[in-house]
Amino acid sequence: MPYLDLNFKNRLDYKLKQLQGLRHIPPTQIIKLQEQFGIEMTYNSNAIEGNRLTLKETFLVINEGLTIKGKSLKDHLEAKDHFEALNYLYEFIEKDNRQGISEVFIRSIQQLIVKETDTTWAGNYRNSDVIITGSNHTPPDASAVPHMVSDLIKWVSNNKNKLSPIELAAFLHHRIVFIHPFFDGNGRTARLVMNLILMQKGYPLVMILKNDRRRYYDSLDKADKENYKPFVNFIAQALERSLNIYLRTLLPITKTKEKYFLLSEISKKISYSEKYLNLLARQGKIEAHKEKRNWVVSFEAVERYIKNRMRKRKI
Repeated sequence: MPYLDLNFKNRLDYKLKQLQGLRHIPPTQIIKLQEQFGIEMTYNSNAIEGNRLTLKETFLVINEGLTIKGKSLKDHLEAKDHFEALNYLYEFIEKDNRQGISEVFIRSIQQLIVKETDTTWAGNYRNSDVIITGSNHTPPDASAVPHMVSDLIKWVSNNKNKLSPIELAAFLHHRIVFIHPFFDGNGRTARLVMNLILMQKGYPLVMILKNDRRRYYDSLDKADKENYKPFVNFIAQALERSLNIYLRTLLPITKTKEKYFLLSEISKKISYSEKYLNLLARQGKIEAHKEKRNWVVSFEAVERYIKNRMRKRKI
């Protein structure tokens, strides 16, 4: 059963081909984008878990080595540790782009994420049961963790040619959070580990925005109840945001670039209300992504949606 809408999948496939088809891009431009995404990924992933550093402060801690007045030592260490774990992910892919998910890789990512904040359990599975505050999900007994992680690795290997990379990455992400193999760093680990599958297929780094935390947790909760489609589509939307930013930045000047506007601006010039556009954006039916707290979309994307809808009505 496909969990990702076919039109959505085709749209992402097309954008990936566009990205892979770009030639003669200065390496410095790619490096700058990766650095930008690295800081944003570190900020957002840590902020979801309660880190109090702002995006600018995260940049200053990582790039300038500054200490931010009024912010805890733990906040500073989490920023540095996460960025190191992200660099490990990039190095891992550069060393061998075909090497798959392994237990060693998952534990190595977690070990780096909590290296300075939980030295006792960094890289080690939990040895007692835990409760996730604010969640209806109760993780499995600690005694079951090693076996469940091993089964997950085998499942990924057996399904890598049966599911799309986006579906596979989303399932892997959910299962890591579901198993909750570590005392700390499970969410941050899951968000980095899923990127191995996506980046090996040529996609740019995918991040979950802090502003989408509620939707993120809601879709994870549905996946706990075996309703996986909302979470798969949530990850697909996050992926589309990264693709849009990369294409908007890297497309040659001679190519026509679509301009993105707030939904409120678009709705003034078409028959769709801002509320309806927001619904289409959240469902992934139009090529929209978030910039800070706001959904943005191009006129061309709305026109493509309308034409596709009319075409379906005629069939």
